[in-house]
Amino acid sequence: MTVIIDADACPVTSLAIQISKKRNMPVICICDTSHVITSDYAECIICDKGRDSADIVLVNRCKKGDIVITQDYGVASMALAKGSYCMNQNGLYYTKDNIDSLLAIRHMAFEERRKTSKHHLKGPKKRTREDDERFVRAFEKLLNIVLKEK
Repeated sequence: MTVIIDADACPVTSLAIQISKKRNMPVICICDTSHVITSDYAECIICDKGRDSADIVLVNRCKKGDIVITQDYGVASMALAKGSYCMNQNGLYYTKDNIDSLLAIRHMAFEERRKTSKHHLKGPKKRTREDDERFVRAFEKLLNIVLKEK
């Protein structure tokens, strides 16, 4: 089992690496050349800057039992189909029960933006310590579940 992080602009990459390292869990961080990261613990894979290139590499690398951290519903959907566990940076678990509705909501929002001149949304609000704590609790809980199933 490996923790795979969609590290393009992921605000919890260092937290996930730190927690995984304590549990001796292998970590792979995948990003494109716009978000180059390094780690003394995690394997860092740098992809071309092309559209979805990091996402494609991540989905090709993940397998059953891996934990994928991503904020991209499409990536989560494909990783779930391969048997991976998925969560986002806020501690939300993506599951077979919620991924279809999340994808549908994303599609409806895209369609609404397409009808107007507003093609880009405002960026996310500033991350708080509580956001990080919520992620840590959810990530540790998921690690415990996955390790028990091993």
